[in-house]
Amino acid sequence: MRETFQVRDTILTVLVPKELDHHTAEEIRIGADRILERENIKSIRFDFRNTEFMDSSGIGVIMGRYKNIRLVGGRVSAAHVNERVEKIMRMSGLLKFITVEQERSWDTAGQKGGSYGAHE
Repeated sequence: MRETFQVRDTILTVLVPKELDHHTAEEIRIGADRILERENIKSIRFDFRNTEFMDSSGIGVIMGRYKNIRLVGGRVSAAHVNERVEKIMRMSGLLKFITVEQERSWDTAGQKGGSYGAHE
């Protein structure tokens, strides 16, 4: 199964699937929250490189992680956001809370960390 979560130092990267709907949003919520409980995470980056569709459940999972990480002074960002997903983020007001990064790679060589599967 494709890796969904990757931890590098204090950064949690979530590789968002092709469709971010109710079902996948719940899996991301559960997995991300488990990692946030176990690791010293200060930043969450949602990588949308494979994402073609996102509904309100996706907005909810991002906002929920934003609220959680803000409690420890952290931040949330998004990378590789296509026009369709960016439009949804803009219309929902999500861009007031998160930063959209232009180009970030999934793998960052030379940094400490590990990967987690989708159902860990």
